[in-house]
Amino acid sequence: MTSLPELVDSDAELPGFRMALRGAPGEGRPFLLVHGLASNARLWDGVARRLAAAGHEVVAVDQRGHGRSSEPETGYDTATAASDLADLIALRGWTGDRAPVVAGQSWGGNVVLTLAAVHGGVAAIALVDGGWIHLSDRFPTFDECWAALAPPVFDGWTRAELEERASAWNADWPEEGRRGALGNFADLPDATVRPHLSRDHHRSIVHSLWLDDPRPLYPRVQVPALLMPAVASVPSVATPVTEALELIPRAEVAWYVGAHHDLHAQQPDRCADDLLALAARVDG
Repeated sequence: MTSLPELVDSDAELPGFRMALRGAPGEGRPFLLVHGLASNARLWDGVARRLAAAGHEVVAVDQRGHGRSSEPETGYDTATAASDLADLIALRGWTGDRAPVVAGQSWGGNVVLTLAAVHGGVAAIALVDGGWIHLSDRFPTFDECWAALAPPVFDGWTRAELEERASAWNADWPEEGRRGALGNFADLPDATVRPHLSRDHHRSIVHSLWLDDPRPLYPRVQVPALLMPAVASVPSVATPVTEALELIPRAEVAWYVGAHHDLHAQQPDRCADDLLALAARVDG
């Protein structure tokens, strides 16, 4: 890992809030990396450093209310998050040969799908175990959805207690990914921690995932797409993933059999290789 480039933190002033960025410069086509719900940019560190080592500009973002980004009162839904990314792409002047390859994990996949279908301005997209999430397929009412998916409560945990307990989590991840997951938590003045994303804003995003159906967006994606689902086995029957694969016009799939939902943190080498191959589809 010592031979890989270091990542630098910076910020971008977007309409209504300050977005925190983490990345590295490069002459190659930019990659924009988007985390999932209640996550943060540092989960992409292993992938980002490998993409940067291959010569690409790389930017991983903290979405509004997450990580180091500021916490506006509103905007915690998939459509607004996609608009935030469109604003960032415009701010950085990424057009033409510099249009980015954009990868989103979990809820970030739904955000990236929406970005490509509604706003455009991207060269390709990667949907990392997300992009096909529609929670009302699983839960008839939002109350049932929230009862099942509300985050755990960490009241009273100190940073030391968090790190001690987290030492047993995700034992098969590289240390870089495990450290990145600790970036999901903010330190409070009383020496305890809480998730950066507030519970109310978390609920708003889950509600968005329950309300919004991504399927009408699939045919509107006109750039190469790579689906990267974490599965127990390659499915032999129709699934939300195979439906997306069929309906997104230029989609391919890379099955991550036995992988964690945060496969970008667990398997950064393979994930980076797949993203580089996606970029080569655009530039080849």
